[in-house]
Amino acid sequence: MALSASSMNSQVITERVVCHVDARGVVFEPLPPELILGQRNVHVVLTEAGGVRGNHAHPAGTETVTLVGPALVRIREEGCVRDIRVADGEVVRLTIPPGIAHAFQNIGSKPMLLVAFNTVPYDPARPDLVRDLLL
Repeated sequence: MALSASSMNSQVITERVVCHVDARGVVFEPLPPELILGQRNVHVVLTEAGGVRGNHAHPAGTETVTLVGPALVRIREEGCVRDIRVADGEVVRLTIPPGIAHAFQNIGSKPMLLVAFNTVPYDPARPDLVRDLLL
């Protein structure tokens, strides 16, 4: 995984996801079993080549995002912006605490898969979301 040294000391937790690969494809758990009960929202996103998702922070919710690279992840925490590059086919899970801005860009040629869980239920009338342009 192409992580910068500073990413190891951040509030965002970044971890590789164990994948099981055979002739049929790839299987992985996007969220560890011990975190499932605390989730109030889940959504699956396919992003076309060059597309960007996110560009926001969640004031109240913790978001756990599992994505299949290639991707560029940009995070703003404590006033610092940093990038995490996810290699083609690599599966990474990020746990993003409240208030940390994040964005995901598909830097490949095929759709990027992203599965996001949040501890706050989605309310279209009052979303737990603050725009923060990163990508």
